[in-house]
Amino acid sequence: MKRALILAAAVAALAAPAWAGPVNLLPDPVDDDGRITLGELFDEAGAASGVVVGRRVGATAVLEASQVQIAAHRAGLQWSNPNGLRRIVVREGGAIPAEASARPAAASVGAPAPVSARAGVNVEVLTYARSLAAGDVIQPEDVIWASVQSHLAPAGAPQDAEAVIGLEAKRALRAGTPVGPRDLASPQVIARNDMVEVAYINDGVELTVTGKATRNASAGEAVPILNVQSNRTIDAVAVAPGRAVAGPAAQIARRNPQQFAAR
Repeated sequence: MKRALILAAAVAALAAPAWAGPVNLLPDPVDDDGRITLGELFDEAGAASGVVVGRRVGATAVLEASQVQIAAHRAGLQWSNPNGLRRIVVREGGAIPAEASARPAAASVGAPAPVSARAGVNVEVLTYARSLAAGDVIQPEDVIWASVQSHLAPAGAPQDAEAVIGLEAKRALRAGTPVGPRDLASPQVIARNDMVEVAYINDGVELTVTGKATRNASAGEAVPILNVQSNRTIDAVAVAPGRAVAGPAAQIARRNPQQFAAR
């Protein structure tokens, strides 16, 4: 009986993860073979170093921080994500460009340095990993960092993948092209001729009317709504599919449409 209990305890110990305690995310994670492991993301990963948590097929890969956290926990590592990261950028292994040593802090770990304006200098810019059609919404796997000559980098190019993920292509975009500031927009939430509920909000009082949109609009954009009963046009701001706001709240909605998206 005693021997059986000892055997059961040994099996349980082998089945459970060996807790290695708290770990810290490396400031600029890289991998060399396309298989991203916990040891390439965290310091002192110990026995969990070889656990694969993602794949890289281009110059960079973007991982969801929540999924990494789950994988780390299952492997016995404790990462609290103290900075509240949503995504983690992992680079291809090798020398990091000199410009990267002076990069500012960014929302995603691994974002490159600001684009240099010096001709002939290679810099890293965000590029499209695949060709996109107008209206496609950018996913984490749709953008990668690539090295180009600085004079080919668009002025105002985004410095963080987080800034473009979730945006919508305004036109067809070719794979390998650097991401430009005018390529993308917030996804359209209202289309021309949609029936839209317009809420007039002022001092806690809300009145609603239904009308027809006279143009397409993304969240936070102005959209004139035609009141089909009075034949008058209401100046409103789109906040969500089929919903807009008017009155004093419209100015707030231009800056923060999410505040009125689910009322």
